[in-house]
Amino acid sequence: MDIILFLQTQPIAFIAVALVLGLLIGSFLNVVIWRLPAMMEAEWRQQCHELLEDEAPETNDSDAKPFNLNTPRSHCPKCGHMIKAIENIPVISYLVLKGKCSGCGTSISPRYPLIELLSGILTAIVAWHFGFSWQAGAAMLLTWALIALSFIDIDKQLLPDSITQPLVWAGLLLAFVPVFVDLPTSVVGATAGYLSLWIIFHAFRLLTGKEGMGYGDFKLLAVLGAWMGWQMLPVIVLLSSVVGAAIGIAMIVLRGRDRNIPIPFGPYLAAAGWLAMIWGHDITNAYLRYSGL
Repeated sequence: MDIILFLQTQPIAFIAVALVLGLLIGSFLNVVIWRLPAMMEAEWRQQCHELLEDEAPETNDSDAKPFNLNTPRSHCPKCGHMIKAIENIPVISYLVLKGKCSGCGTSISPRYPLIELLSGILTAIVAWHFGFSWQAGAAMLLTWALIALSFIDIDKQLLPDSITQPLVWAGLLLAFVPVFVDLPTSVVGATAGYLSLWIIFHAFRLLTGKEGMGYGDFKLLAVLGAWMGWQMLPVIVLLSSVVGAAIGIAMIVLRGRDRNIPIPFGPYLAAAGWLAMIWGHDITNAYLRYSGL
């Protein structure tokens, strides 16, 4: 109780704790971003074998190694060096090791500490914005999930149901309290979020014969609608579309990217949703004020 009272009355301390917590969670998010798609692909392969009544490659059960978010321990993919706890301190270990494996000297991608930093900074911003409250705790969970979804979508163009579907239910359950919005607003938000992109998807397919986005995008916008209500959906869609279009055009012009190669929309939705959670009302009020509405 003393610790809780201390964090309630000392905002700077709460923000500092949130920063450290975010860095630690960021280290775990790196595992989720890499392993969850691999786990899903392995499950899909097994389902394909069963559907086609094909024989899966013979394996000795005693030799089969479990692969999940906990097992095996993190290790260097080149030399197999098991990463020790002292080598797994977020950001610090990367700097101490100078971005190289202590076993073989292979370079470690800077993306790992950058994701840890991103998680830490965004978690600290949430703590600063909401203070020590249930809103802060819920917003931190959503922030971490959005980071994982964004990078999985960048890597695999995939938004896993195992993350998006529980988030929809979590948003609806939080609305019972309510934490962010009331239950009717949350239900309408989830429904409108899903159906709006679903309608756009099918209209685009009828007009062009192509699929403009994936079903995971529908579910992600349903998540954001469930958490923040239907009123935030226009802000989220507008922000994500503007940023997505700007980056897409820049990639085509500057890097010569083939315009037929799909660009994942999930990271833009996630970023817009997070901004709407923190500053959505300010953005809406500023727009209404400057537009004279």
